[in-house]
Amino acid sequence: MLEMRGNKITWLGHAGFKFTTATGKVVLIDPWINGPTCPENCKTFDRVDLILATHGHSDHFSDIIPLALKHKPAIGAIFETGMWLGSKNVEHVLPMSKGGTQQAADVAFTMVNANHSNSIVDDGKVIYAGEPAGYIVRLPGGLVVYHAGDTNLFGDMRLIGEMYRPQLALLPIGDVYTMGPHEAAHAIRLLGVRHVIPMHYGTFPLLTGTPAALKAETGDVAGLEIHALKPGESLE
Repeated sequence: MLEMRGNKITWLGHAGFKFTTATGKVVLIDPWINGPTCPENCKTFDRVDLILATHGHSDHFSDIIPLALKHKPAIGAIFETGMWLGSKNVEHVLPMSKGGTQQAADVAFTMVNANHSNSIVDDGKVIYAGEPAGYIVRLPGGLVVYHAGDTNLFGDMRLIGEMYRPQLALLPIGDVYTMGPHEAAHAIRLLGVRHVIPMHYGTFPLLTGTPAALKAETGDVAGLEIHALKPGESLE
């Protein structure tokens, strides 16, 4: 059983998550609230204390500026993405790079590697936005969560597991643009995690990976729990 230690994690659909900490802070990661899978009751927030952006593609990033302008949260992003946000009058940006750790909203977050691409479409032009990333998020009470961002399988996931010891991994399984179930299953073995929330699947027909396929690929992993949430559902 995963000990949430007073924290709550809600899947907003696609790669978006809302963490409500044991101290009442609200942390969003890649909140695509106007995407096709985010439930209506998850599209508004009483407060937002921190937003973490893994990269600038619209299905992860397009709602960050409106949320930032409304709620004035701290925002963690790779340096180039953070500079672009600052140019759009977004306040409280915490630019960083891989290996760096910052703290806001009662959580510490470390930026780690992801293998993907990263750009922002600005006034019809594609802007270089630095490299994509994942995050290790340390929540109050000691719960450690790994959000992999959009990524393929890479061998240094073993180092992420050894260094940061996440108890819960949020892993893409959709295939085509990220890992599919076969690759994600090996990521689970490298990370050594026993609790996983699949993400980045089912949003579009092209994203064919499923939690059932991931379960079939991980039948040999003792003690593994795959938490196949529906958008709007939570672990708490």
